[in-house]
Amino acid sequence: MPNRSAYVTDLKGLQGECSANYLRLTRLLGALEAGETREVELVSHGRRVGELCLKLQERAPYTSIVRVSQRGILDAYLETPRMRVHLYHDVRMAEVTDFQRRRHFHGRYRYPNAQMHQPDEKLQLNRFLGEWLEHGLAHGHSLDLPELR
Repeated sequence: MPNRSAYVTDLKGLQGECSANYLRLTRLLGALEAGETREVELVSHGRRVGELCLKLQERAPYTSIVRVSQRGILDAYLETPRMRVHLYHDVRMAEVTDFQRRRHFHGRYRYPNAQMHQPDEKLQLNRFLGEWLEHGLAHGHSLDLPELR
């Protein structure tokens, strides 16, 4: 019988991912005001494949809320990813707080579970956000952000 140890939350990894995502998001958001949206056209091999959409829902001195979504060529066939991200300005971290309309992710889940969350679901969601934003920074084009052209 295999010895299965319980999953231990990678707090250092999660904090690192949240810090990197804060930097990525603030670079992409630029000087947006609450209620404004930035659309970053995603290009692969010279062809448009979709748009990364960032809507700054709220901006406050210590916390901002951003809705991140994507539109693309497969919208008619697949549910497009969307999430809500809280930016904590005092600690310079960004955390996914809502993904596909599901909220409040725990740092660790028992597995298996009724919702089929992975043991490290929260880390995976924040890692996915990081890869998504990094792709937008590397392959995106925005008319109002010269550094993304």
